[in-house]
Amino acid sequence: MTGAPRYKAALAALLVAFPGVSLAEKVAGLSLPDDARRIGEHRYQVDRKYEDLLRHFRTALPPAKYPRRPIADQPGVKAVHIENPEARPGGWEGLNVYELKGETRLFILVKTKS
Repeated sequence: MTGAPRYKAALAALLVAFPGVSLAEKVAGLSLPDDARRIGEHRYQVDRKYEDLLRHFRTALPPAKYPRRPIADQPGVKAVHIENPEARPGGWEGLNVYELKGETRLFILVKTKS
């Protein structure tokens, strides 16, 4: 067996042994949920309920380290901003999670490189 087939076999075995391990997409250093689909620059639609997505980010980004605040005050719109206090240029400095018209979406704010 050469190196490439061994690598592929080991990767397949790892993914079978640990189904929670994923090859999630990263944007500006932020790991996105597996079901996130790009719909624009730094914008993603997620095929799950708003509350489920917030639960996901509560685990991935603990509130004690990543502060949250509500950002919408309109009927029919749910939205929260998650701040990254350790943002570096080119990295994510904030994340808006919102639900509008039954669709759950993400918007990633990227810190500009000065």
